[in-house]
Amino acid sequence: MGLRINTNVSSINAQRHLSTQQKRLNHAQAAVASGSRIVTSADDAAGHAISENIRAQIAGVNKAKDNAFSAQSMFQIGESALNEVNNILIRVRELGIQSASDNVSDKERALIDQEVQHLLEESDRIAQSTRFGNLSILDGGIEEMEFHVGPYGSDENVIRVEVDANATNSALGTDSISLADKDGAKDSLESVDNALDSLAKMRADFGAVQSRLQRTVSNLENQNVNLSAAKARISDADIAKESAELASAQVLQQAGVSILSQANQNGAAALRLIG
Repeated sequence: MGLRINTNVSSINAQRHLSTQQKRLNHAQAAVASGSRIVTSADDAAGHAISENIRAQIAGVNKAKDNAFSAQSMFQIGESALNEVNNILIRVRELGIQSASDNVSDKERALIDQEVQHLLEESDRIAQSTRFGNLSILDGGIEEMEFHVGPYGSDENVIRVEVDANATNSALGTDSISLADKDGAKDSLESVDNALDSLAKMRADFGAVQSRLQRTVSNLENQNVNLSAAKARISDADIAKESAELASAQVLQQAGVSILSQANQNGAAALRLIG
């Protein structure tokens, strides 16, 4: 090729290669800095779309897991309160057996009944005041609950639970218990036993729901692990590969700068032919 001043083809070619290496360098730097193989959607449009869908699903799974944990906590609070009501009724039953015996007088029965009434008042207070946030759990105000425990909106992502939990004295039939006389003490034993049976059913229901929710949480944790692994395979950067790409681009960029500098001097040779 002859010497030309107007168009320096060698310089243009060197600029093209230098631009290519600069793009490689910028992409490798962004990939290493962000940890993501897909810096922009143009890098892998399909992979980016799939990765973002999986990311949304992971976020849904994590929030669903939080819902399941919260539901577990609610039933644990309710079960703990039922346990205390159960302990109170066992004490009332114990005092009823004591009051039903003729080795205590009516005066002593009145003192026993005083303790029993306080215990029953506390039992009723516990039932009416046990809450999870603003939800009253043990006063019979809730009949059915839904817990969203999946990343999508369909019915299979929802757990529905029938809640039959009314531990108030009126619901348990313990609001009329009196141990002030022997006959009342004997009658109280059947009432307390029926109340204990009702409490046992409530606690069994709460325990069964907690067991189910534990399995739900375990499944969601497995989904989170597998979805995160799938997303990582699609979008996460291979740091070893990107580091090698970065080093290669840096070397070639430096070589390109050197060659461009030399190519820019090509036209100077033609000047020596002039004059």
